[in-house]
Amino acid sequence: MPDDKTRLICTCEGTMTLDPSRLGGDERPASQLCRAQLDNFRAALGEFAEITVACTQEAPLFAEVAEDAGFAGALRFANIRETAGWSDDGKRATPKMAALLAMAEIEATPFEIVSMESSGIALILGRDQTALEVAAKLSESLDITVLVLPGAEIIPPRQTTWPVLQGRIRKGHGHLGAFELTVDAYAAPAPSSRAALDFDAGRDGAVSRCDLVIDLTGAPPLLHETRPGYFRADPRDPVAVARLVTDASQMTGTFDKPKFINFAPELCAHSRNTLTGCTRCLTLCPTGAILSAGDTVAIDPQICAGCGQCAAVCPTGAASYALPVVGNVAARLRAGLRAWFEAKSRDAPVILFHDGEHGADLIDASARFSRGLPAHVIPVQINEPSQIGPEIMAAALAFGAGAVRVLAKARPVHDLDGLGASLELIGAISRVTGYGESCALIQTDDPEALEAALWHSAAKPRATRASFLPPEDKRGLLLMAVEEMIRTAPSPVETLPLPEGAPFGTVNLDLDACTTCLSCVAACPAGALSDNPDKPMLRFTESACVQCGICEATCPEDAITITPQIDLAAWAAPRRVLKEEEPFACTSCGKLFGTKTGVERVMQRLEGHWMFTGEEGAARLAMLTLCDDCRTQEVVKAGFDPHEKV
Repeated sequence: MPDDKTRLICTCEGTMTLDPSRLGGDERPASQLCRAQLDNFRAALGEFAEITVACTQEAPLFAEVAEDAGFAGALRFANIRETAGWSDDGKRATPKMAALLAMAEIEATPFEIVSMESSGIALILGRDQTALEVAAKLSESLDITVLVLPGAEIIPPRQTTWPVLQGRIRKGHGHLGAFELTVDAYAAPAPSSRAALDFDAGRDGAVSRCDLVIDLTGAPPLLHETRPGYFRADPRDPVAVARLVTDASQMTGTFDKPKFINFAPELCAHSRNTLTGCTRCLTLCPTGAILSAGDTVAIDPQICAGCGQCAAVCPTGAASYALPVVGNVAARLRAGLRAWFEAKSRDAPVILFHDGEHGADLIDASARFSRGLPAHVIPVQINEPSQIGPEIMAAALAFGAGAVRVLAKARPVHDLDGLGASLELIGAISRVTGYGESCALIQTDDPEALEAALWHSAAKPRATRASFLPPEDKRGLLLMAVEEMIRTAPSPVETLPLPEGAPFGTVNLDLDACTTCLSCVAACPAGALSDNPDKPMLRFTESACVQCGICEATCPEDAITITPQIDLAAWAAPRRVLKEEEPFACTSCGKLFGTKTGVERVMQRLEGHWMFTGEEGAARLAMLTLCDDCRTQEVVKAGFDPHEKV
């Protein structure tokens, strides 16, 4: 390693077997770096600009010592204990440890923060007395209004300390600090209510604005349960209600959350000229954070819960995950897999993507109480399992992984349909190119079930592996990773069919039907279809096609169909000419305009029309053979009325 970098590794009191010569650390690793040999860490602070410590348990201690010493360099941490050393396979885990250390040294990319303001104005929705009991507990910290369902039996409070109203929510939208709900059957109670609140006649269409919505109706969720500021509990479950009270009572002030998705509207292929194209993200978003906004979609970062499905399936890269960006994940894979093979491993590893809570907890439990992860499984922590798209799976396989597994909860908070689409796409490619069933989902909350899915023989390395530097843009990474995955596959191919909805494919053109009107060129959001300014020509770039279908919907002659596929030769080739025509020459001045077949086809269709029969009709028909300038001159000179009936 360069002199300005070092790795500090530790056997954790002799509980792990380490080979420092293959890990890039000190010749004699520490056995208790966080206590008895902490001076080794202090000495490194004054000698190196970048330090990687192979311990995450004591990261707060090391960070504190570094701060006290005024260390201004890069301090990173890697967990090689629970993920590698504490395993029945720990003695064979040196290549995995090298991979984990290498991945830890790839800096995470920064991301934006979204702020939301709450003044504590809360609307409690209820069906019984529980709503008032919760209101009483929250009234000291929040500004409360209670809205009970029509027909609810509510005992009148002795004193009106907060409004109790009647109503049924017709619809609602918004987020923490900015909810807006439409209320039907809205009514206030009569002051003379005795045994139960007696409400006035209700009215529909009332609007309520609030910072928090507390739903105790027991009905299906009004909004997605990940929506910031929306709290929901079954009123019959006292534990859930108590937890809700605790959480909601703290929701006053400024709250920050990551901006999970970076969105480039100029790349969006949602719509053109009111014709709908790609709707992948709209179909998958579970929270309602994505809405159609003309030619593009709009993503509300305050509502977005960060599942990442939109980014995983976006074919153009308009939506990309920011925590971290896909290029950063690919860079970590590249570094980790290079380190794996440089450590002289004879097997191709399995990449296990997992989140930092559920997945990390299962791995930790397996390491502490059971067999631990096998030596050939490299865990890679990401924010959400559903953020993993085909470009990441393809990159892992291209860089030399034998397989990819994605770990998720048995009952995930978010649907995994987007991940399923990615697995289907890579699966279709893998089966044709010899990888077999290379990518799969593991859904479990049981460490033993996780072990059962992973403890098997590792694959032998392939003869070739890719080493490309991951592009920063998502579409570029998708194209390069898939191409390299196929090129380095056990059975490389040039072409292969893909399932419906794949982000690659070709355009099929009916040459007889096409008039080269080029309306498809104007509509194509990805620039896959293009013209030639010097000659009537329709050209196609296959690697740019995202199969949005807008060209197919736009074509007035129904001359276009699309087919999902991969054709590597077409990807590498320049733009392909789909149709080329001779331009039509003006019969007066000779200026080229339109296309010869287009003008002739129009004239043929109009020959029998009443406006183009007889002597004057023939003159009208001849006007179609003139360019714009000559046609204008002829009309002015002859006083010709094109709409006059013959």
